[in-house]
Amino acid sequence: MAGKEISIPDSVRSISESNRFGSDIRLSSSGHDDALKALDGSEAVTLTPEKERKLLWKIDLHLIPIFSLLYGLQFLDKTTISYAAVMDIIQDTNLKGDNFNWLGILFPLFTAIFEVNWRHLMQKLPLAKFTAFNIVVWGGVLMLHAACSNFAGLTTVRFLLGIFEASISPAFLLFMSHWWRVREQAFRTSIWFCGNGVAQIVGSVCSYAMVLGIEKHGYTALGGWQLLFLSTGGLTVISGILFLFLVPDSPASAWFLNREERVMAIERLRGNNQGVGSKKFKKQQFFEAFRDPQTYYIAIWVITSTIPNGFLTNFKNLILKGFGLSAEKSLLYGAPSGAVQVVSCLIFGWLANKYQNRMAFATVAMFISLIGFALAVALPRSNLKGNLAAYYIISAAPAAFILLVSCISSNVAGYTKKTTVSAIVFIAYCAGNLIGPHTVDLKDGPMYVKAKTISLIAWCISGAILIALRFHYTSSNAARDKKMRELGDRYRHKVDQEFMDLTDMECAPPIPPAKIMEHKADNFSCRNLEFRYAY
Repeated sequence: MAGKEISIPDSVRSISESNRFGSDIRLSSSGHDDALKALDGSEAVTLTPEKERKLLWKIDLHLIPIFSLLYGLQFLDKTTISYAAVMDIIQDTNLKGDNFNWLGILFPLFTAIFEVNWRHLMQKLPLAKFTAFNIVVWGGVLMLHAACSNFAGLTTVRFLLGIFEASISPAFLLFMSHWWRVREQAFRTSIWFCGNGVAQIVGSVCSYAMVLGIEKHGYTALGGWQLLFLSTGGLTVISGILFLFLVPDSPASAWFLNREERVMAIERLRGNNQGVGSKKFKKQQFFEAFRDPQTYYIAIWVITSTIPNGFLTNFKNLILKGFGLSAEKSLLYGAPSGAVQVVSCLIFGWLANKYQNRMAFATVAMFISLIGFALAVALPRSNLKGNLAAYYIISAAPAAFILLVSCISSNVAGYTKKTTVSAIVFIAYCAGNLIGPHTVDLKDGPMYVKAKTISLIAWCISGAILIALRFHYTSSNAARDKKMRELGDRYRHKVDQEFMDLTDMECAPPIPPAKIMEHKADNFSCRNLEFRYAY
């Protein structure tokens, strides 16, 4: 089975660290994962399949809905500008030339700049509280969009929005590794990512209603785009406050679990070999993130796969309008793309979870989207049904994106390394979204064939990278399997090494100098032999 958890023989696990090396190497938990602190002094618990099912259901019930809501809101908040484009924001704020294009470019630029700063703070500060703070602030910033009357004002609020939204995706991937086993993460990540699709549906329908009910019938002195920013921003502020009270920083502080359940929630994560987080910044893990090939595979894949996103996110309603639809219908016809995204994420996420093969199903999702882009390039403007079908088929792409990005929570071990890789990857995400709008030549409208062709080529490159990454994971797992077989009974599992905040490239705590030659065979290289990549 792809990416399965390694099973260490009971005879090996029963040998304690003190029996193997002597009590002189029993290390303190300083610098280790917070899980060790939470387990310190706790009584042993028996984690039966029935208990684990009940615990998993409890965790899912408390966390997945709020994650889905907030992730949907962050997508709605940053794409509200696209709906506003056909609700007279361009005219009301006197945008000239490529001013609107720059508003789409500036958001990911500011997000990328502050991604590294947030990476450091996410490790040092309580994760849930830090995330809640950012949510509330960006909701307030979104409401301020309604007060803007010129390009300078919109640039300022887009700058602030980019800063505070920069933390949400990396934070959610950290939450995934805090609460769920590796084999459980892909499907659950797909579920909360469906919030993006729901947000598209809600945004399209609400924008359509505002255009008809307010601007045409004159129910308010405010423009429809202003009410849209006020309503979505206000909802985000309220949701951020709920997040503060509902989401704990880690299983160790979960208010909805009793003491035994907290211990079980941590114990069930041993197989991940990742723990639940450490507040100590480890320089060696930071630099290791830049030596790990998977960092570059994922980052380059994200850049090439999000170039189309940067194009579609900011111009989707203008594209629909270019098919000959009215402003009102262009808003309403955007809703089905959200439905396609929800369905595709759920189906491919479920299949990846069932067959434990996320790479294969990510490839299928990408291939489906490639067909959509090929049709979008080839079909004439007069073929409305064909162009709409192509536009909706493209919306299956996020299923591939979320399956690939979930590898960060599953396959990057070591808390400093994980936060660093998350920052690198989401800077890459911002880079793709920066490049996307630059592929658009407004003179090429309304079909934007050049931008669609570039997006098609970018996704072909992404497909090749996906295959290369899968080979990297399978070959790395095979090498670890081979070495474990060679070591046989000479390998010794070290007590609680799953919670020592080790990376996949780090071995367990060092052996004292006097013991090095004696146990050299057990530590042939600096690799975590118990770690396996999920693919």
